[in-house]
Amino acid sequence: MIRYILKRLVWMVPVVLGVIVIVFTILRFCPGDPAEIIAGAEATQEQVDTIRESWGLDKPFFVQLATYIENVLKGDFGKSYLTNVSVTSELAVRIPRTLGLAFACMVISVVVGVPLGIIAAVKQNSWADRVCMVVALIGVSMPNFWLALLLVLLFSVKLGWLPAMGIGGIQYYIMPAIAGSMQDLARQARQARSSMLEEIRADYVITARAKGLSEKKVILKHALKNALIPVITVAGNGFGSLLGGALILETIFQIPGVGLYVISAVSNRDYPIVQGGTIFLAIAFSFIMLAVDLIYASVDPRIRAQYTSGKRRKKHA
Repeated sequence: MIRYILKRLVWMVPVVLGVIVIVFTILRFCPGDPAEIIAGAEATQEQVDTIRESWGLDKPFFVQLATYIENVLKGDFGKSYLTNVSVTSELAVRIPRTLGLAFACMVISVVVGVPLGIIAAVKQNSWADRVCMVVALIGVSMPNFWLALLLVLLFSVKLGWLPAMGIGGIQYYIMPAIAGSMQDLARQARQARSSMLEEIRADYVITARAKGLSEKKVILKHALKNALIPVITVAGNGFGSLLGGALILETIFQIPGVGLYVISAVSNRDYPIVQGGTIFLAIAFSFIMLAVDLIYASVDPRIRAQYTSGKRRKKHA
């Protein structure tokens, strides 16, 4: 297992390097000159050239790329063109907020969505099944930004129960977490229902019932464990998409996380911020996928056996 983890970590290196190269290339070929934005509308061409030279923007593309990769490997994402503040230090402050928001959304989606799917599968074609699937249909059809605006209108503007924006106590994250989790909650419910229906019709479940085991034990001990594999996949992908989609929620609720940081930098051609935020998302998503694979192994002994058998085959060879 340790060898497998190390192998995955090694494979993350070319993935992250590929992201760096792609993002760096796209930004450099986008229209607009960051030096002109930094200098302002009334700056002379001489002032613009001086700024371009001071930031290294006058150097050849491949020289800029090589320098940036070297700095990233040292943990230096550069400085903001506009504020001259280290991007690394800004990300260190903002990353916990983005991760916390995405984690809260994922917890809500799993804690609520998976039980809804299990209930719908066990009570197939009943009123409970229909209610759960209607909730899932509404959730998957509702854009999170639209739900976020409705929540602000109701609980902040009309009722005044929750703050509309900013950061502080847990009350600041209630509406963003609900708005961000709804679509993933619906996917979790639909996937859990589908997986559970497939498992409760399997031969081993029929055999367990024939042995006289209670229905609760059959569902929770036998069927649920095997049905969790695709649910874990949805949860892992959902967490990754929540990290990327956090920029919408952070913009609406003015949460100073990575998403809001990157969005504000895009219009100003602040390349170091956009590159740093994108690289963080790539690294975070890679670790999420690694965690999903490890959870697979802890839930399903067959996957654990594949890791160990692969190691044994190498030893015998």
